[in-house]
Parts: sequence; structure tokens; C-alpha cells
Amino acid sequence: MGFCPSVCKFLRRGKYFVLLLLSLSVLAWIATFASETVKSIQVSPATSQTLRKGEILRGELNSWRSLTEDLLNTPTPPKAACPQKSPQLQGSLKLSFEPSLTLKDVEEENRRVTEGRYQPPDCTARQSVAILIPHRNREKHLLYLLHHLHPFLQRQQLHYSIYVIQQAGDATFNRAKLLNVGYLEALKDYNWECFIFHDVDLVPENDYNLYICDKQPKHLVVGRNATGYKLRYKGYFGGVTAMTKDQFHNVNGFSNTYWGWGGEDDDLRIRVELQKMKIVRPPPEIARYTMVFHKRDSGNEINKDRMRLLGRTPQVWRKDGLNTCSYKTMSVERLPLYVNVTVDIGKPQGN
Repeated sequence: MGFCPSVCKFLRRGKYFVLLLLSLSVLAWIATFASETVKSIQVSPATSQTLRKGEILRGELNSWRSLTEDLLNTPTPPKAACPQKSPQLQGSLKLSFEPSLTLKDVEEENRRVTEGRYQPPDCTARQSVAILIPHRNREKHLLYLLHHLHPFLQRQQLHYSIYVIQQAGDATFNRAKLLNVGYLEALKDYNWECFIFHDVDLVPENDYNLYICDKQPKHLVVGRNATGYKLRYKGYFGGVTAMTKDQFHNVNGFSNTYWGWGGEDDDLRIRVELQKMKIVRPPPEIARYTMVFHKRDSGNEINKDRMRLLGRTPQVWRKDGLNTCSYKTMSVERLPLYVNVTVDIGKPQGN
């Protein structure tokens, strides 16, 4: 009997405790509601107009954002192909070789050229062309060539890049091996369709002499001022030549064994003929060049062994060329007007 009063007393106290908690909860809810009501009263009525303007501005911003996203996601229509004959060609050109010309002058004249590369702004070029120039200690000749060659190529509406391949050290010069290096290095940048193998001292006189590749290997120097604008000799295939990527690969490039002046261009002609290809040339009145006068370079003496080497070309061309071109890249500098590749190509055997 004593147990019941105690339990009843405990339950009555618990009931009051629960009622107290409920009362406190209601009071807290009322306080919160009142606060929110005060806030809503404070933003009215002047602030509500500001809020409505903000909502309008947010809507306009969302519309602009949506429009911008649509424009960014819309694919750019492809440019039309450049015409077969560029309307910018001028024909025979008057060349100048000013002693005061500087590299900065040439850069200012060719602001659309970036790291030696150019693409027509208004159309898609019909060919991509890599110009390869073997070089050592011919800075003035290179400057004159760049001065004329960049605008010449741009008027032809070509996608092109100029690579200058510098031979490091003082070993005998090897033009052919440097051109093999240029071909291999240029293909690391882009899958060029056409390659122009270009001596540094020959400047084209007529922009109708198109620097593009043909179905057959093309020889671009029919005549030069130094030879009375006549072909040097029948079968001449030097100076400036154009070959597609596949044509050059199929002949295994140049021989790597021609150290000094002479023979390597005749070796290339033999390789072309062995592949049953035929050399083509532009008309002689178009394929004209000015040769910038210079004395023979030290380290580029006449190759007295060239005739012996030419005699063995049919037997060795498969194992002497691109597939055996060993070199060490010293540096690759991406200058405004050209890519400068400096390489160590070794020395002649026995040296």
C-alpha cells in the first residue's frame, strides 16, 4: 500500500515536467515566428521594389549566360578551301638586299607568323608545307631569305613552317644529313604533307613558283642569276626541291655520307629514279632565283669522294638514309620567324 502513493507522486511530478517542456517549446516557436514577422515587415515596402529589380537583373544575367553558353557550344563553321590560284600573287618580284636590314625589321613585317608558322586567316590552305634550311654561319643570307620568303609563302596562301637546322661544332658540313634531321624533327611538330629542301643562299624571284608538292618530286630551281638563268646541267636536282612526306620516305631520304660540298643532290636524284619517279619542273621563266654571292665556307670544301659515293647509291640506298640518321639534338628554339634546331651530327668516318 505504501508503494502506490509514492508512484502516484512521481507521476504527478513527471506530468508537470512534461507540461513545462511543452510550454517552453511553444514560447520558443512564438519568439521565432515573431522575429521573422518583424523582418518581413522591415523589408517592406521600399525594399520590396529593390528586391523585384534584383530578381529582374538576375533573370537578365541568366539569359545572357544561357546565350553565351549557346554561342560557345555552337561549332565554328569550317573555312572554305583556298582557291587553286591565290589572288594575292604578284608574279616577278624586285628583290632587295639592304645592308641595314635587321631581324627585328623582318619580325615587324610578319606579325601573323608565330614561331615560324603561318596559316591563311580567311581560307584553309590546300597543303601544309615544312621549309627545311640547312645552316651554319650564314646569318646574313638567312636574314635576306626570311625577309623575302615569308611574304612569298603568305601570298601563296600556304599553311607553312620554316625550320632552320644548325650544324653544331666545326666538323665538315653535311647538308644532306641536316635535311634528314629537319624532316624527322618537323614531323614531331605536325604531320606535314610537303617538304621543301631549301639552300639558304637562293631567293625566289617569282611567286608563281608555287612551294607545293606534286604527284612527282619537283625541282624548283630551273635557273639562277649566277648561271644566266639556265639549268646548271641535265639531271640537276639541287638548290630547292619539293617532295611529299611519302616520296621522301620511299627513297629513304638523303644519304648521310656526303661530307663537304657536292654529290648529295645527285644521289637523291638517283634514289628518285630507282623508285620509277620522274622529276618535274615549273616553266623556266617562273622557276628563277637570285643567288646571294658568297665565298665557299670553311668546313664546306668540295667533296672529292663524291663520284665514288654516287657509284654505289643503287646498292646502299636502303641502308643509308632516314633509317640510319643518328644525331644528338642540342636545342630546339621556337623563335618568332623560324624554329631553330641545333644538332650534333658527328664527324666523317676516320676523323
